[in-house]
Amino acid sequence: MTTIEAPASGGAARNDAAPRISTDLPGPKAQAIIARDQAVASPSLTRAYPLVAESGSGVVVTDVDGNTFLDFAAGIAVCSTGHSHPKVVAAIKEQADRLIHIAGTDFYEPRYLEFMERLAAIAPFEEKARVFLTNSGTEAVEGAIKLARYHTKRPGIIAFEGGFHGRTMGALSLTNSKVKQRAGFGPLVPMVHHAPFPRVRSWREGTGGDGSAELAHLKNTIFGRQIAPSDVAAIVVEPIQGEGGYFPAPAAFLEGLRALCDEHGILLIADEIQSGMGRTGSWWAIEHAGVEPDIILSAKGIASGMPIGAFIARESVWTWPPGAHGSTFAGNPVCAAAGLATLDILESEGLANAAEMGARLRRGLEDVADRSGVVRDVRGVGLMLGVEFESHEAAEAVQDAAFRRGLLTLECGESSIRFSPPLIVDADEVDAAVRIFGEAVGAARTPEKGMDETGG
Repeated sequence: MTTIEAPASGGAARNDAAPRISTDLPGPKAQAIIARDQAVASPSLTRAYPLVAESGSGVVVTDVDGNTFLDFAAGIAVCSTGHSHPKVVAAIKEQADRLIHIAGTDFYEPRYLEFMERLAAIAPFEEKARVFLTNSGTEAVEGAIKLARYHTKRPGIIAFEGGFHGRTMGALSLTNSKVKQRAGFGPLVPMVHHAPFPRVRSWREGTGGDGSAELAHLKNTIFGRQIAPSDVAAIVVEPIQGEGGYFPAPAAFLEGLRALCDEHGILLIADEIQSGMGRTGSWWAIEHAGVEPDIILSAKGIASGMPIGAFIARESVWTWPPGAHGSTFAGNPVCAAAGLATLDILESEGLANAAEMGARLRRGLEDVADRSGVVRDVRGVGLMLGVEFESHEAAEAVQDAAFRRGLLTLECGESSIRFSPPLIVDADEVDAAVRIFGEAVGAARTPEKGMDETGG
């Protein structure tokens, strides 16, 4: 049995956040649920480790056997205000009592409008913005592809190696992070080309350059030999690649993309489904580069776990007519109410805290990396940080060891672990996560000794 006490940095964390593992994982109740799940769930699901969640509060998740965990995965960067934030819960309950569904494609509804107004107000454009609400991130990608093609009257799309944009057919055609995500689903959408993405490793190694080599490849090889710029509707880029490994794009690279788009009449689409909504300390990651896209995509952290997303574009891009695009459920009043409460919390608490706690977390991770001897890179912005190991096997072992000590993380890329906690995380929780992660790195290197040191 492993029991983890309060953080070494001092008193008990908010919500009694020090994780407590009081049974072998998975516990008996978890094992029973996993067995039932395996009998009915699609085999395409890839659970990272045997967590069976029962409840959550703030940065803490409790499983069905009563074990508690610090959640630094946040449901893949979705639970931006933490689990079950009281203001979000109150907004959901109040709206559910009032109206659950009306179909925003066909009728008007106040929360739908208010949420669009709020998103338009924070859009990273000088030009006025308009908004289309979706049910998910992948739907936002699909809608943006359609809008770009309609507006430009061009078919081609440029995406990037390592990028992840979703799993429906159009979004999957842009996705290039893992071959298993695309295998067996062809033919995909034609005239999609993938250019190299600058994989800059900033910590110690300092490799990857400023993106000029990748821009040259795009100009000379993609545009020079594969597709004419006049046939390209849009370039779709993640300012920080998510599933691809938490690689931030250099500012010069994003500036170069903007210049190419301006030169050839191409739309620049920023996929901020994972990097947006304050995760980097600004509403949008692309703002750190001072670059304005033409369309920006949002979902994940937009409504604290409720299913809603959006694509937001400059007003001049919206040239399609009524009926060109729609959705039955998107902009659902309950989801929109959760989104409005989420934006309030992020504006008052999350943005500044993401920058401050992100810097604290990065310092802690770099300290662990310095002592580990097995970390290749620590990178990212704000509370979107990746730790790259020397191999996929090492990353997987550390992820599992962290789980068994009460810390939830997720792998990304080829051999990295991502840290994307709720944006309301506090210093005690950050320090506790760093300490547990350090123990997990040590245990993964020497499993028997590592488990003995924590009482396992």
